[in-house]
Amino acid sequence: MPVTDVRHDLDELTLTITAEFAAPVQRVWDIYADPRQLEKIWGPPTYPATFVDHDLTPGGRINYYMTSPEGEKFCGWWVVKTVDEPREFTFEDGFADEDFNPLPDMPVSHNTYTFEETSSGTRVTYASRYVSAEALQKVLDMGVVEGASSAINQIDDLLAA
Repeated sequence: MPVTDVRHDLDELTLTITAEFAAPVQRVWDIYADPRQLEKIWGPPTYPATFVDHDLTPGGRINYYMTSPEGEKFCGWWVVKTVDEPREFTFEDGFADEDFNPLPDMPVSHNTYTFEETSSGTRVTYASRYVSAEALQKVLDMGVVEGASSAINQIDDLLAA
């Protein structure tokens, strides 16, 4: 399993997931840079993702939805803040309606994804910060740890393909 560590801190308003992959940094980075690859790993296995807009550049917008086993769509958006290929990118991530308008009553996370070379491949640190403990607790209650971990754990299969 790629996920090696999961930590959340309600005082610091953070959720951090660390994962290790037996692949070069650029190869792992390319998954996030290519919407067709990203679709294979963004949602949990039973909630596949579809990216309808994907602009991984500073100021770029990324819109996606995940489809439940029952056919329900759950939409989301990113606004890309910084990109330092292949080392790091930062973005805001939020929930959206079906027209990809942000849902004002749902949490927004401020994310930093960092890609580091290791002796066996790549370590990715997925760090998310929320504006309040309540916002972080809301996504924890929604199953973000389990969902994100199962999504990240799909990366090995994609790398092996």
